[in-house]
Amino acid sequence: MTVVGEQTGAQQSPPDQAAPAEAAAALVTALQAEKAATEATGATPAVRTDPATGTDGAPEPEQRPKPPGLWRNRDFILLWTGAGMAFLGGRVSAIAYTLLVFWSTGSATAAGLVGFAALLPNLLVQLPAGALVDQWDRRKTMIICDVGRIVAVGGVFAAVLLGYVWVPLIMAAAFVEASLGVFYRLSERAAVRNVVDETQLGAAMAGNEARGQAAGLIGQPVGTLFYALTRWMPFGFSAIAYLISLTTLLFIRKDLRVPLDEQGAPPRILARVREGFAFVWEQVYLRRALSLIAASNILFQVLNLALIIIVKDIGGSPAIIGFVLAVNGIGGMLGALSSNFFMKLIGIRRIIIFVNISWAVLMPLIAFADNAVVLAAIYTAIVYGAGVSNVAGMVYQVKTTPNRMQGRVGSISMLLASGTNSIGALVAGFALDGFGTVPAVLGVAAVMALLAFLSVLGFGGKRAAEAEAAINITR
Repeated sequence: MTVVGEQTGAQQSPPDQAAPAEAAAALVTALQAEKAATEATGATPAVRTDPATGTDGAPEPEQRPKPPGLWRNRDFILLWTGAGMAFLGGRVSAIAYTLLVFWSTGSATAAGLVGFAALLPNLLVQLPAGALVDQWDRRKTMIICDVGRIVAVGGVFAAVLLGYVWVPLIMAAAFVEASLGVFYRLSERAAVRNVVDETQLGAAMAGNEARGQAAGLIGQPVGTLFYALTRWMPFGFSAIAYLISLTTLLFIRKDLRVPLDEQGAPPRILARVREGFAFVWEQVYLRRALSLIAASNILFQVLNLALIIIVKDIGGSPAIIGFVLAVNGIGGMLGALSSNFFMKLIGIRRIIIFVNISWAVLMPLIAFADNAVVLAAIYTAIVYGAGVSNVAGMVYQVKTTPNRMQGRVGSISMLLASGTNSIGALVAGFALDGFGTVPAVLGVAAVMALLAFLSVLGFGGKRAAEAEAAINITR
């Protein structure tokens, strides 16, 4: 801090008594210059001391109050809880749709059509949803989504209760529920910035990812259990879960809209989508991270199918597969919960590098695993890394993206992930049938080694470190 009138080691010359007007003018000019410099740099003006009294002539600016702990943040807890119930409801109904159609018709084709209808919104709805979410009130959007999903699963609930199962109806309900889920997910993810302090984004995203992993871990078993008890129960549970989500939204006090000073003119939807893609392309490290995610997701689809084949080849049962998947879910949840610790310890770019290298080391071990415990350990370690990196990637995207573009950039990220999942599922069957399990898994490991090398090149340099430091990613 610079103090006006501070003495230096040089002897001060006496003031010019002959020119008081010139001295006054010079003082005014100096004060004006200081004010302009302060406004230009955003610096805090110096505090002057009254030499006569020794007291400050102006009060020091108040320090920014420390925000309350994340889990004492009422609005965040409401948003987190409501979204968690909504995600759980979606998981329960998703498995119930497949069970209902297959057990009612005995047709795998019909069950596949319902699954296709539920996945189609990931490709068709993501981009327009992202553009629209950035212009709409996020709270109202999520409320409308909850109401729509209650109507969709409620319709199936009523039909099943009356003993009426019609495949086109189930397909329509699955498509509507999944489409509204895309809008809800993008809105909720963007709204986190409105309810938590900037310094708590990492912990908030870690909590959200752990919540998603937990919903995936228990959603399918719960849906299967409910369906075994009675066919209408999972749909009734999902409707109640969406109702809880809707209720929590009504009690959130914070404004979840994009701030007025960040809102731009609402251009046409295609222009908004183009703006989102242009932003992602201009963000070098975000673009690189999304490219690595998209490529690795293709590989994971091969490994997921390989797990089923390997378990069958070693004489295992579907229950063994369920055991491995359950352990994986726990690993992913623990990875998400520990991600904030690793972000503070080593930063996001090193997380990306280390996780990709660990995958390159672990994946070839799958080809030679010959018992379920070893498979579970390898897959769990891989999924643990995925949980850590998923949170890191989300924090990076949220902190580097303007509030007014959160929906669009989030939708592009999800589109890349879900789109490559579809490609990976297609590639997996051909690769495993055409080359065999061991060669296919080793081929996946070789590609993963290349991705690990690219992650070092893309995020290991000085510029990447400077880019991470510039946005205070771990604060």
